[in-house]
Amino acid sequence: MHDFATRRTMMVDTQVRPNDVTKYPLIAAMLEVPREVFVPTALRQAAYLGENLDIAQGRVLLEPRSFAKLLDALDVQPTDLVLDIGCGLGYSTAVIARLAEAVVAIEEGPLAAQAQDALAAEGADNAAVVAGPLAAGAPQHGPYDAIMIEGAIEVLPADIADQLKDGGRIGALFMEGALGVARIGVKIDGAISWRNAFHAAAPVLPGFAAKHAFTL
Repeated sequence: MHDFATRRTMMVDTQVRPNDVTKYPLIAAMLEVPREVFVPTALRQAAYLGENLDIAQGRVLLEPRSFAKLLDALDVQPTDLVLDIGCGLGYSTAVIARLAEAVVAIEEGPLAAQAQDALAAEGADNAAVVAGPLAAGAPQHGPYDAIMIEGAIEVLPADIADQLKDGGRIGALFMEGALGVARIGVKIDGAISWRNAFHAAAPVLPGFAAKHAFTL
């Protein structure tokens, strides 16, 4: 029997708290949500490592530090409706569900059904998974008080920006070549203004890459 609870506490004490993540509800949620349940079975032993974990082709579960710092900066409130883009197998959604009034997760392909099953098993009854293209979001449930993107982007699609309430916050990891910076955006009068939060890296999500113009 592997003591995942001990590893979970160690993850929070060594990867989360030392990185200026101070909000108690977030720390409590990360101490409670069993991360090992939300990774492919073969990777359960690696669930608490301090690195991005490959969960599907080109897709990762963000390392605990990056995830916690981004969510801490997003400052989810108990009255918030949150859109969680690229939830993978549902770990991020399970954590956010403990902080927000409700969370809508978007995921593609077989991951969506697996996330729904895992969240149901954990009793996250204020979370719903929508299957579809990540870059389309879930406009039918919005607009949202906060949007969290679980992976990197080069550009933010207009469809996603449109689903954020005025005054709402969005957290995303922008990749510029091999370097990445996590940013928090606030939507004011229809436009999102961004501030840099910290450095991190992850694969760019499908639908969030810049369209590069080729010139002869």
